Amino acid sequence: MGAMTRFRFGIVAGYAPDLTAWTAQARRVEALGYDTLLATDPVGQADPFVLLGAAAAVTERLRLGTFVLADPFRDAGSLAWQARTLHQQTHGRFELGLGVGRPGAEAHARALGREFPGPGERITRMAQTIAFLKRDADRPRLVLAGGGPKMLALAAQEADTVTFTWAPKTTEAAAESIVDRFRELAGTRLPGIELGLNLMAVGAEPSPGIARWAGADVPGLAAAGAVTVLPADPGEAAERLLRWRERWGISYVTINSGYAEPFAAIAAEVRKAGG
Repeated sequence: MGAMTRFRFGIVAGYAPDLTAWTAQARRVEALGYDTLLATDPVGQADPFVLLGAAAAVTERLRLGTFVLADPFRDAGSLAWQARTLHQQTHGRFELGLGVGRPGAEAHARALGREFPGPGERITRMAQTIAFLKRDADRPRLVLAGGGPKMLALAAQEADTVTFTWAPKTTEAAAESIVDRFRELAGTRLPGIELGLNLMAVGAEPSPGIARWAGADVPGLAAAGAVTVLPADPGEAAERLLRWRERWGISYVTINSGYAEPFAAIAAEVRKAGG
């Protein structure tokens, strides 16, 4: 595969009781050595753009992004304006992650007074939004997240970064098939696309929250060898990430904020090994 791309590590934050707690979290993520702090959409009930602006004001090196904005929540013009503002005001530290909306997005769209498109329309609408965003030459890096064939096809055509959001029980064999398909779709664009992975957990401790969402708890996923869970031992986890980079080209790895401390130790091991 040639020279290996240097790893980046990020934290996905979905909880912000107030700006004091949120900005303290941003400082902590930067102090732990992470490359990015990513906000969900929404963060609780808060607008991620407002919170990311606050995080930018209290950090210096940390890159900031969305993981990921639900395209149906905003019209393309307003989204482009907000994204351009954060991009320019942070001197390029902002990355725009875009998606079709996580579970529950339809209800939030209704609360915002916006229509939520049907399944067949969402990718088409997102492609139109991306085309509008790309009219601006001075724009943030575009991150597209997904695991389905239509979303991956769009990412292959348009993304600067693609983050694979695999199903919780995805095995290495299944992951390899998805990555290989994406590489075919990307064709000549592949060398310019950063490949990423969003993890669910580190270790094998039970997590009721993950179990409710995933339909399987962390111990079972770890025992089954799911690629969404890393071992608790930093050295073993680092070896796995380095192997995945060599095998698949994945060099950008994110996880939710509840695992910030153990994942920071893993990131340190990766970098010690030349990652």
